[in-house]
Amino acid sequence: MMGNDDGGTGMMGNGHGGMSMMGDGYGGMMASMWPWMLILAALAIAGLIALILVIIKLARGNSGHTTGSRNESDSARRILDERYAHGEIDHDEYRKRRETLQ
Repeated sequence: MMGNDDGGTGMMGNGHGGMSMMGDGYGGMMASMWPWMLILAALAIAGLIALILVIIKLARGNSGHTTGSRNESDSARRILDERYAHGEIDHDEYRKRRETLQ
């Protein structure tokens, strides 16, 4: 019959003669919390990575600006030298533009 008194180890018992909202200590709240803990840990790691990338970009941005200007100046000077070598500009024009670049 259905009135079997087996100490609560039946279908929804916890083995202690009654039912518990928290489960056996390994289910219940902990089972529903681990996805949120995993998401929170992933967000924390992503935030740290983003912070490191921003710091690296800012550090390179300040020093890279000077290097970029130098590269642009070298490129302009190289073009000027090529134009002078090909005879596109005369010596006076070359000298004026080179002084402007420096």
